[in-house]
Amino acid sequence: MALFAKHLLREGASLRCTEFLDALLKDYLGHDFQVRLWDGTTWGAEIQPRFTLVLKHPGALRAMFSSPNELTLGEAYIHDEFDIEGEIAAAFDLADYLLIQKRVGESFDLNERLAKLPKSDGPRAGLHIVELDGKVHSKNRDRQAISYHYDLPVEFYALWLDSRLVYSCAYFKKGDEDVDSAQVHKLDYICRKLRLRPGERLLDIGCGWGALIMHAAAQHGVECVGITLSVPQAQVARERLRAAGLSDRCRVEVADYRDIDHDHQYDKIVSVGMFEHVGEVLLPEYFERAWNLLRPGGIFLNHGIAHSATYRRRGPSFVDRYVFPDGDLVPISTSLRAAELSGFEVRDVESLREHYALTLHHWVRRLESHADEARGITSDHTYRIWRLYMAGSAHGFRSGRLNVYQTLLAKPVNGQSGLPLTRSDWYQAQI
Repeated sequence: MALFAKHLLREGASLRCTEFLDALLKDYLGHDFQVRLWDGTTWGAEIQPRFTLVLKHPGALRAMFSSPNELTLGEAYIHDEFDIEGEIAAAFDLADYLLIQKRVGESFDLNERLAKLPKSDGPRAGLHIVELDGKVHSKNRDRQAISYHYDLPVEFYALWLDSRLVYSCAYFKKGDEDVDSAQVHKLDYICRKLRLRPGERLLDIGCGWGALIMHAAAQHGVECVGITLSVPQAQVARERLRAAGLSDRCRVEVADYRDIDHDHQYDKIVSVGMFEHVGEVLLPEYFERAWNLLRPGGIFLNHGIAHSATYRRRGPSFVDRYVFPDGDLVPISTSLRAAELSGFEVRDVESLREHYALTLHHWVRRLESHADEARGITSDHTYRIWRLYMAGSAHGFRSGRLNVYQTLLAKPVNGQSGLPLTRSDWYQAQI
């Protein structure tokens, strides 16, 4: 009798969950997915669903929707309350509906149904959440934030990045290239935008594992200095420079951009994927530092992610909590204003939004194909965090909430930029 009673209880829980889903999603048009309950019961599309939401236990739905926002849904995923099989990026259309259009807390009927769902059996397993010390965007706190994100083992990044370890938006000529080819295109495109010449000095602010300075030195004959706040990144970059025979032309320093005090100015400066960590309040100092480090007539290419000026997130951020602590995205208009007020002339602004969506698609697929290895190098929680973060970012770029811009800034001499009249040389004889 006891076993029979438990069976009936489980059946009742399944029924209440499917009824809740009926009510929650009755107006949702994108019924191209499936929900599979812990007991094998399915709800939704039966034939070739784009993705399947797998509820791991009877309390999963209640855990997900008791206080639904970007953070709580993300935490339910990384705690394995539910899983996503298939095309994870497609699940974010559903997430938009749930978080923006269909507010559970504003519906009496949904709240009543939610209260009848089973609760989770016990406490969640603990997660290491970064706790940063000090004032936001102080030098010490920035080092902590960078260490949290970038000091994961390089073997983890190598599972899903290209062979050069370029952790930024690739550049696709046709869209069907592999990510390795697209990253080479991006590196050379940046060098062409900067119009690098043999013997020039290039400063890379936020050089990562050194891919751009290696390419610039080997293919364009420049002398390079790269800086990063990540000690492990710098170590790997130096090893790669030695292996490539480029140590005589390139060096990597562990340094904050605010502390650069080199004895000469640079002909060209580049920053790719570091700008997001600066913070809006420090943008004037960031651009002023670049201005002072650049020789008159020099060029600065700033490549960074931006929020749409019209986008407003509802609720706390999963990415802020688990991925990029203290990251600060601003609209492109904000960064352009700060650059101009520092003295720069804005010469070119190019959106690579679709390119980043494609890049992230490649990264997610590559990470998923190495899931067991990623878990072995880090943990299941880390694998889930990065899978969710990159798939969500891809959705952000596809939807237009996020963008990525390459901004070319000049330091004119008596009003003369020294630049040609057209951009035609950027597109000739690319690798």
